[in-house]
Amino acid sequence: MLAKRIIPCLDVRDNRTVKGTNFVGLRDAGDPVELAGIYSRSGADELVFLDITATNEKRKTLVDLVRRLGSEINIPFTVGGGISDVGDIGALLDAGADKISINTAAVRDPQLIAEAARHFGSQCVVLAIDAKATPAGWRVFLNGGREATEIDPVEFAMKGAELGAGEILLTSMNADGTKSGFETALTREVSTKVAVPVIASGGAGKMDDFADVLISGRADAALAASVFHFGEIGVPELKSFLRMRGIEVRI
Repeated sequence: MLAKRIIPCLDVRDNRTVKGTNFVGLRDAGDPVELAGIYSRSGADELVFLDITATNEKRKTLVDLVRRLGSEINIPFTVGGGISDVGDIGALLDAGADKISINTAAVRDPQLIAEAARHFGSQCVVLAIDAKATPAGWRVFLNGGREATEIDPVEFAMKGAELGAGEILLTSMNADGTKSGFETALTREVSTKVAVPVIASGGAGKMDDFADVLISGRADAALAASVFHFGEIGVPELKSFLRMRGIEVRI
């Protein structure tokens, strides 16, 4: 069985790491390069770097910052935000990213997933899905959670995997920043419907939350931000806890 992964997420705006609740109310969490170095040295398996306002502000992800991150760490990292074509993807991979995360652009043009996988390999392509519970059920949201769609996230995850996405990054907007626990049921539904790894995101508050989503939610990895950024949970301590719960992780 493959080891489960623990992934800190760096949401970046104006070259600073920020974190909010339900995608709003952002507060400063520190320098992204400094934090990346800390996580790399403390045993994080990977990092995710998201330029959270790039798409909404119609600009490209900050390639220079990606290059600085790549020179600071020795673990894989994924970059997303403002990616709209294979040229953007190539530039970020050249700058040092190991994978790219596409979200809004993949909804606008799902063939971008296939094109990216064809050019760079499925292992480089992460389909990020921001999902929110609505009166009509779970729906995919775009532009950093600002734009609603009628798309079912489970169906879109299945389509993305079929087109060539190598991983699904599934974020619950309802749980994001609340520290009330991951959206385990939705994660499990996606995990059982796709043949690629699923990264659970949104809602981490305590160590048990990670165990729940990795076991009950059948996630392959758990991503979190504020509990790591503000020192509430340490990566080494979390991994020791998960080991005690019988979950295989890299120490």
